Amino acid sequence: MSLRPPGSNDESIAMRPLIAIGFLLAIGVLLVAPAPMVMADSGRSAGPVIGERQVRRVLRSGFPALPAGWETRLVPDETMATCADIRGEVPKEIGERIKARERARIVYPQDGQFLGDWRRGEAIAQSGYGMRFTDTTAQRPNGGNCYACHQLSPDEVSYGTIGASLKGFGRIHKFRPEDARIAYEKIYNSQAIVACSMMPRFGANGILSIEQIKDLVALLMDPASPVNREEPAGGSASSAQPEPTQPAPLPQGKARP
Repeated sequence: MSLRPPGSNDESIAMRPLIAIGFLLAIGVLLVAPAPMVMADSGRSAGPVIGERQVRRVLRSGFPALPAGWETRLVPDETMATCADIRGEVPKEIGERIKARERARIVYPQDGQFLGDWRRGEAIAQSGYGMRFTDTTAQRPNGGNCYACHQLSPDEVSYGTIGASLKGFGRIHKFRPEDARIAYEKIYNSQAIVACSMMPRFGANGILSIEQIKDLVALLMDPASPVNREEPAGGSASSAQPEPTQPAPLPQGKARP
């Protein structure tokens, strides 16, 4: 769900276009400026080598007037720096350290309740507002932009597939209270559940409030939520899409490729 303020980093959904633009700028600069060449065994040039310093220099020069607080978003914290160096599955010892460190950052609802209002949760899941270059003055609460990565309500036909389908999430998990708690923890700080998750740390990085996260949990776990609607036999246009298997396991996972 995906998926900012000072202290946030490259997890933000808004950071994806920033990084993409940065690399495009880096490529453009290298096309018109001399770059170090690597000689192959045959003695012929193997092409330019783009180093980390060059990329960082282009990023800084390409965004000379960042809004206040944005500079820190280009600097990864300890968890993100560690994950950036890992390819494939996260080593168990490193993964456990990451999860322990990030779990300590989770703040739980004072009332002990993890389900809010699924209707508000649907609006949050649909909204991509907040933390973009154009959102310099907040006009309304941040959204979660959850549909950018996940399928949720069968009524919404436009959704991403980077994350697992969450259609029928509550039904599949038998509406168990313990799974509502884990869903809250995953949304609040995904790294506490799956080390090196690609999902933003919505609560830990101040993207969404505790109440907003409770509303998203209700969207997933409330029996009345459209996410948990049972489709009639034969289905309709919205139910013609393939029924998901099990959603991504909550407690375990692997690093990004």
